[in-house]
Amino acid sequence: MVDTTEQFAIHRDTELDRPLRRDDFLLPTDSVGRPIAYMAGNSLGLQPRSTEADIKAELDSWSHLAVRGHSHGEHPWMAFPSLLANSSAAVVGAMPHEIVMMNSLTVNIHMLLASFYQPVDRRRKIVMEDYAFGSDSYAIRSHVAFRGGHPDKDVIRLKPREGENYLRTEDIIAVLRERSSEIATVLLGAVNYYSGEFMDVAAITEVTHEIGAYAGWDLAHAAGNVPLHLHDWKVDFAAWCSYKYLNAGPGSVAGAFIHESHHQASLPRLEGWWTNKPETRFLMGPICDPLETADAWAVSNPPVLIMAPALTALKMFDQVGMDTLRSRSLQLTSYMRELITKLDTDNRVSIITPVDSNHHGAQLSIRVPGDPFPLIERMYANHGVLGDARNPNIIRLAPAPMYNTFHDVWRAVTALFAELEL
Repeated sequence: MVDTTEQFAIHRDTELDRPLRRDDFLLPTDSVGRPIAYMAGNSLGLQPRSTEADIKAELDSWSHLAVRGHSHGEHPWMAFPSLLANSSAAVVGAMPHEIVMMNSLTVNIHMLLASFYQPVDRRRKIVMEDYAFGSDSYAIRSHVAFRGGHPDKDVIRLKPREGENYLRTEDIIAVLRERSSEIATVLLGAVNYYSGEFMDVAAITEVTHEIGAYAGWDLAHAAGNVPLHLHDWKVDFAAWCSYKYLNAGPGSVAGAFIHESHHQASLPRLEGWWTNKPETRFLMGPICDPLETADAWAVSNPPVLIMAPALTALKMFDQVGMDTLRSRSLQLTSYMRELITKLDTDNRVSIITPVDSNHHGAQLSIRVPGDPFPLIERMYANHGVLGDARNPNIIRLAPAPMYNTFHDVWRAVTALFAELEL
């Protein structure tokens, strides 16, 4: 049985399972100066202490080198995308040349769908989960409409079984096989933002290829959270943001993955100056001479002042490693689940995130009685615990393994039940 005392949580942090890199982050504090229990890293990661200095270093390069900063200095600006790709490779399980850091998440989804959604004859459908994040739905529907399709007919939205909270892999595969001749592209969230479900990317991708469709994944809640092997799984394309578990700052540069098998294919693609090979870029010819890597999907000069914080944060992932992060993440979520189960003596809440550790990440989604938003506000105001809420009745608590502690988890769960008493 789990020990529910505060002393046990503190003992575990100080003697048994010390935090990984907590001291390297700036922790928000409450009105009396105590660090809050931050459980919202699934929405916005905390700021690494070294971020400010690393941004200033690029400002200094700008002030001292001006335009020569593109090719000179410690981090020549033209090399920034490659630096980020190298550091991102282990996070998503890819080869560096399969990654390009650019734009923002939904822009990258649009860029990738321009290549990987090619409706022909009856094969016009895009498959997605019904409870996907709204921006994914808007992007997908707009691509269907842009190609002359009908968004209400040509988008297959997958729903959990009646009375269940997340999709079963076998049900997804059954739909893919049943409607195989109609499906052009599958685009699912690898970790669902609402339920916290970590889907079986490998199995779903394999069947998607069996039916002759492209397999794409939104990794917004997966990158830096769960183990990924995009190259080995033969995922066709993927996109992710870097401001959640990757701690790169609000609105930071996003990532895109294109499997190397497509780099020299004749896929249509939106192109721009940065699509062109560096050695011929400045010839300014009217016809693009594209790179034969994922960088061919880039179109514009990299935004260095946004990329600098991403490089800062990604260095930590290089140093810690995804295996270590995943191990600690499962310790924290297991402890949180055990505490909730032990303290919920009258079944007021239910965890809708899958129990199986192979099917969830750092986030636990908890169904609560009543409106979740005032509950989250009371947890923050009265206990210094910051999570978030989703309609109609879900709160999300996500102990990020890079900086959260067992005491943070204890504070979050005890705050939840203290406020449910009101």
